Amino acid sequence: MLDGISASALALQPGPWALLLDCLAERLPLVSRDDWRVRMAAGQVLDEQGRTLPPETPYRAGRRVFYYRQLAAEPEIPFAETLLFQDEQLLVADKPHFLPVTPKGRYVQQTLLTRLKKLSGIATLTPVHRIDRETAGLCLFAVRPQDRDAYQRLFRERAVEKVYEAIAGYRQDLTLPLRYRSRLQERADAFMQMAEVAGEPNAETHIALLERLSDSLARYELRPSTGQKHQLRAQMSALGLPIVGDRIYPVLLPEQAEPDYTRPLQLLAREIAFTDPVTGQARCFRSTRTLNPAAAAPG
Repeated sequence: MLDGISASALALQPGPWALLLDCLAERLPLVSRDDWRVRMAAGQVLDEQGRTLPPETPYRAGRRVFYYRQLAAEPEIPFAETLLFQDEQLLVADKPHFLPVTPKGRYVQQTLLTRLKKLSGIATLTPVHRIDRETAGLCLFAVRPQDRDAYQRLFRERAVEKVYEAIAGYRQDLTLPLRYRSRLQERADAFMQMAEVAGEPNAETHIALLERLSDSLARYELRPSTGQKHQLRAQMSALGLPIVGDRIYPVLLPEQAEPDYTRPLQLLAREIAFTDPVTGQARCFRSTRTLNPAAAAPG
């Protein structure tokens, strides 16, 4: 690792380049040639034996080289994660709102995975499931490569009990609790959004009212038994109960240059329970975070 970032690999195919630097600049053009030269001179491009490759390294097809993803300017997420549990197989973290789980787009250092790698020193740490950047709460990570599939299989086979909490709109005419089933698929005209369509349901959520907060808002417990993209956000919106702070449902709003940290999405991954596939132990974890009805106040 380099500052919490694991190396990315590039397989070198036959090509016309005289220098490895030429290849990197052409195949990975988001980094300028000058920046690649600086990175190579700083020892940030390596061969398969971990040896540094300086800027004058000749190009040789058939080998693999390793480099570290970096961003020149990365927004800082001003909230801290909490480490709830760690043993030889599993690490459980309590994620704040706005923090991505894994590096993507304009976030590399400011992600839960990178922060946890730096904190723990575990280069092999791997998320076994994902929650949205806007959602707060529990995230599980496999510590050892040999255990990854066993933990990820729990989620694929729906052998995990997940409980979320949300603050959302209120409908007096809606009878709760309700087991809500629908079919979700990505919208062709707005890839960020999922839409309910006709057909066999592929998304199911048990929705219960925890408390009424006002004439227009309430607190809900959501127990998804499937794991479709944006399932809770899309289904609550389809029911006329949009989650407070949601910038995707019911209306897709433009991406903000800097998030409004005073109005987080009021969705929390609160609890998770399962039988550990490696140790056989019964596991149950609960977030220490809470939602804030005051975030529903007009900005």
